[in-house]
Amino acid sequence: MGMDQRRTRYSVDRDLLDEKRLEEAARRVENSNDLSLGEHLKQSLRCSVPRLKRSMVSWFPVLYWLPRYSLWDYGMSDLISGISVGIMHLPQGMAYALLASVPPVFGLYSSFYPSLIYFIFGTSRHISIGTFTVLSIMVGCVTERLAPDHFFLVLNGTNLTGEVDIQARDAYRVTVAATTTVLGGAIQVVLGMVRFGFVGTYLSEPLVRAYTTAAAVHAVVAQLKYMFDVSPKRFIGPFSLVYTLIDVCSLLPETHVATLLVSLVSLVVLIVAKELNSRCSHKLPVPIPVELITIVLATLVSYYAGLHSNSEVDVVGDIPSGLKPPIAPDISILWEVIGDAFALAVVGYAISISLGKTFALKHGYKLDSNQELVALGLSNVTGGLFQGFSVCSSMSRSLIQETTGGKTQIAGVVSSVIVLVTVLKLGALFHELPKAVLAAIVIVNLKGMFRQYYDVITLWRSCKIDMLVWLVTWISTVLCNLDLGLVMSITFALLTVIFRTQLPKYSVLGQVPGTDIYLDMDMHKQVREIPGITIFRSSATVYFANAELYLEALKEKRADGKGEEDGVVFSVEEEVERCKEKEQQESLAGGKPEWSGRENGTVFVVPAKPNTMGTWEYLKCGDPDTGTMGSISELEGDIATLGSSYDDTLSRDLEGVSLGSLGKWTWDIHSIILDLSTANFIDTVAIKTIRNIFRDFGEIDVDIYIAGCQPSVVEELEKGGFFSHSITKSQLFATVHDAVLYCLSHRGASTVPGYECAVGVGVLQENCWCPIDQRRPCGSDGTDFVHIPAKGATAQMEAFHALPHPHTPPL
Repeated sequence: MGMDQRRTRYSVDRDLLDEKRLEEAARRVENSNDLSLGEHLKQSLRCSVPRLKRSMVSWFPVLYWLPRYSLWDYGMSDLISGISVGIMHLPQGMAYALLASVPPVFGLYSSFYPSLIYFIFGTSRHISIGTFTVLSIMVGCVTERLAPDHFFLVLNGTNLTGEVDIQARDAYRVTVAATTTVLGGAIQVVLGMVRFGFVGTYLSEPLVRAYTTAAAVHAVVAQLKYMFDVSPKRFIGPFSLVYTLIDVCSLLPETHVATLLVSLVSLVVLIVAKELNSRCSHKLPVPIPVELITIVLATLVSYYAGLHSNSEVDVVGDIPSGLKPPIAPDISILWEVIGDAFALAVVGYAISISLGKTFALKHGYKLDSNQELVALGLSNVTGGLFQGFSVCSSMSRSLIQETTGGKTQIAGVVSSVIVLVTVLKLGALFHELPKAVLAAIVIVNLKGMFRQYYDVITLWRSCKIDMLVWLVTWISTVLCNLDLGLVMSITFALLTVIFRTQLPKYSVLGQVPGTDIYLDMDMHKQVREIPGITIFRSSATVYFANAELYLEALKEKRADGKGEEDGVVFSVEEEVERCKEKEQQESLAGGKPEWSGRENGTVFVVPAKPNTMGTWEYLKCGDPDTGTMGSISELEGDIATLGSSYDDTLSRDLEGVSLGSLGKWTWDIHSIILDLSTANFIDTVAIKTIRNIFRDFGEIDVDIYIAGCQPSVVEELEKGGFFSHSITKSQLFATVHDAVLYCLSHRGASTVPGYECAVGVGVLQENCWCPIDQRRPCGSDGTDFVHIPAKGATAQMEAFHALPHPHTPPL
């Protein structure tokens, strides 16, 4: 379709651009964000009618979309969708209330109030706010920790046995759940007001999916006592899930047979009905409300069969009609639940925002993450005041709302009306509903979370670090409970990011022939080295955690891919250590030390006397047989020797010995280009490291250049005092190719030591072309670049001619 991309070509005619010329050409504007605190405060308090209108619409999104609501276009779709979601609210609200360890009617309260609040403040058109499995389990952990059964034992005066005061226990658990919910909602509101909506991004998708999968394990174990009608002990702390499971298994001989039979029948009916519902979904206008039908049938069977009176099957019991008045949270337990409240706030927001962004992207509208945090927080605060527990969006209900044609938040209002009618008029009809049926509904609805175990296989193939995050999250959440597991999971996920930036991949780049593209030489066979130039790149930004490793990698990397023996020595300590090790080996062998130091025609560093650890001296010239000896003090003027006590004085004495004085460098490298295109910031430690690189390599006559810096990085370099009279912006280039061309034109083949200067090699001039080969530039004196048969010079000049240059004449 369209043109053939393989034949598409382009050419660019421009000057070499260093940072200084680029700023002049682009007319860089000074950063306008550097305002004082007073100016920021003045701007934030400035008020106008348009700004007030924008603020009102931002805080109350309903004012934007409700006046534009089309009853004709959206009314019927939202009505059908709202009824479908409202029907799902009823069984899920009562079932998830059992997970929160509160009476079922409070699950209906949690499904009613938050939906109305989200209608006013929310920005997502498709998510359904209400009870959710994971949050219900987290609330249940808090309520059972602060209100265990043994706190409410009442001694029987006849046989001195204890019975649990269920009414008092449930009332206090409702208070604990409501207080935790209000505090969690307040945390969400505060985070949203300070524009902290990005906090959910720290919960990666593998972490969230593993966390919800582990929470499903907690949910199943929590429902076992209702399905078998047993009373296991309450365990808290790490490994409490394991202890609870062991206790339930030990109580299996006491299983109530009638309750187990109700549970099994309910599981079979729900699984079969849901499978048929999913397979026939494309033929049905709306999904069949399987859970509601199951609840109605179970209630009828329980009522007419007398399951509670005759078989002692545990049922829901009295469901009071009407709504509860608001109550103030219990301030005395705030500090005991603040950690759980924060975990509820973060997890609930992460689940809601991930689901909301999915629908927003699919249907093409904008989702305000900060406003979503405020809306969810206000929903929780209001629900908590009316004795509900923590809520967020539900994947199953949101999918129903979207697939049944829901268009706006009006669907949420319709679903709330369905819940309200049930609470006011129909609640008493569910008196005989067995709790085992609600437990079966919870377990069957967890099927989607259990499918997430396949993530391990997928992540093993795609990214093993993400797989490790998934496994650590699952194990820590299962073994250490939901609150501590969340902290451990986030900590481990952040550590993986730190380790990946601290241990990035370091590459030496080579040129793709005939292009201005430079790729990793170890990963591409056809790229070639630019003679005399090493192009070095890190896959991560350079900062305090990896600055030293960056320097070490630059020392170790070899453009020619050779081993350690053919490399370059970049430190005095390294060279002296090599000589010391060599001398010790020769001494042990009983022979005379051989000249094995690295030479470059300038200096040898050798021991003054063979087989001793005494004074170190240097040898002028490049031949150990003809050179003259001198002490190292001649190199700097203030260092006499490296001392007879090597271990005590080496570190101190070497401070005055420069790399340039020792002359440690190889013939084939005259320039190093640091590709910083991957850096998005740079700190003071990295600035100091790069400055040291310029200084150290400058001492051995190796030029350092930087390429590909983002404007923000250049600005941070300026603020960090990186530039000086010795390091200027002329050493920063827009691209690697600009830097390469400058290196070859600046140093070229004539500066390679040990070879004769090329005859007729001049300075490149703009629009000056070789009369023999118009694709090759000529010297400033009009002569051609002559190919010198000497080793190294020919290679560099041929590489220079082969490079695509900014000024290329039309063919």
